[in-house]
Amino acid sequence: MEKVLDVEDSPERETGPKAKRKKSEGNAPQGCIDLTEDSPTCSSKQQQTTTTDKLSVISWNVDGLDTDNLANRAKGLCSVLVSHTPDVVLLQELIPNYIRNLKKWAVHKGYTVIEDEKGDYFTGMLLKNSRVQLLESEIVTYPTTQMTRNLLVAKVSFKGQELWLMTSHFESCKENGEERMKQLRLVMKRMREAPDNVNVLFGGDTNLRDTEVAKVGLPSGVLNLWERLGKQEQCRYTWDTKVNTNKNIPQICRFRFDWVYLRPATREGVPHQTPDHMALVGLQKLHCGRYTSDHWGIYCSFSAE
Repeated sequence: MEKVLDVEDSPERETGPKAKRKKSEGNAPQGCIDLTEDSPTCSSKQQQTTTTDKLSVISWNVDGLDTDNLANRAKGLCSVLVSHTPDVVLLQELIPNYIRNLKKWAVHKGYTVIEDEKGDYFTGMLLKNSRVQLLESEIVTYPTTQMTRNLLVAKVSFKGQELWLMTSHFESCKENGEERMKQLRLVMKRMREAPDNVNVLFGGDTNLRDTEVAKVGLPSGVLNLWERLGKQEQCRYTWDTKVNTNKNIPQICRFRFDWVYLRPATREGVPHQTPDHMALVGLQKLHCGRYTSDHWGIYCSFSAE
């Protein structure tokens, strides 16, 4: 019988920033990631057209610190973006070489790129120019982080209404649960205190364990998309070594580290966003024999009511 490890006895997928840096430095550098060639996916995908009424978002930890097959894996990301044409892309664990080349591709495809390029790895966003207009952005530091983690916030206009976008990569490793909960509380506070005419969306790699989420809780008005949409089994795990072999972990470890939260606008007469769809992306192996990331990405869409 296969063993599915609990969080407490699972091998750590991350061992802190020092180990991450060594991993990145220990691989042969890839000076240029050419994202203009055809994507290396194992099967063709039919390009979808962006709907005019729905907001579409992808959140994904792209595991840039794993530099093995990085060029092919970056092309895998671009293939998914071409296929789904999201309005907003929230990315975690980018590295300078990855974002530098992704930016060239994104600008060519009509996206504005926002990144927090501090340290060896960081977060970023892509905003589709024809649908989303950037108003301002900021980086909110987590006061007690030991891994230089922070919250990237972009205030944008979508269909003439203000929308706040947030992404983050919470503190890693089992022993840092207290810090993760502090970071979740800060995010929830920012979402709760946003003006009531603004829809607020967070997507990121939280590294949260179920017990930590339960301890913090969600404030009134903030929705957990996976739960709101019926806890679909096919979307339950975003880090799943039963299927994803990128890390070559012999044990089966299946967790939901990646979350999307929404605080709809509440002011009377103002459109509020409602989640209507969620799916995992990046489930196909690339020609190089690996997946785009050790995480699955999350694709979701929202309707205004």
